[in-house]
Amino acid sequence: MKIPKVACKIEVYAAVNPSEDPGKVRLAVSKVILETDYQYKEGSIKAISHELESISKIQETIKKHRSNRVYRRQMRYNTKGDTTWFYLNKQAAFVDVIAICEEAEESAMGPIKVILHSKDLDKVVDWLAPDDREITG
Repeated sequence: MKIPKVACKIEVYAAVNPSEDPGKVRLAVSKVILETDYQYKEGSIKAISHELESISKIQETIKKHRSNRVYRRQMRYNTKGDTTWFYLNKQAAFVDVIAICEEAEESAMGPIKVILHSKDLDKVVDWLAPDDREITG
């Protein structure tokens, strides 16, 4: 599916635990959100993008593993106004695997939180995790 032309803001956060190397956490985050600036402050790594293309790796993984229902359910549950979010497993991301967490505790070292903001949030969600009818129809 073609990337929609919508105004959006994507924020990705990961806590850096005292036992973790900030560089390794930054690497895990960089496997989730591509080509953006990363900031380390107050014990966390933060990345912000205004391009949906920066999370195309997540979209490709959802399509490849047919995990759109899980992502859609999480995003629907976590939607408030023009914002939604979901968690990804930090350790999996470090080894270049995109894996959703339904609860923060599923990622032993803490999750990576992906927050999506857009006035056209439905278009963003439909692109990221298409409805089954859009995939088959």
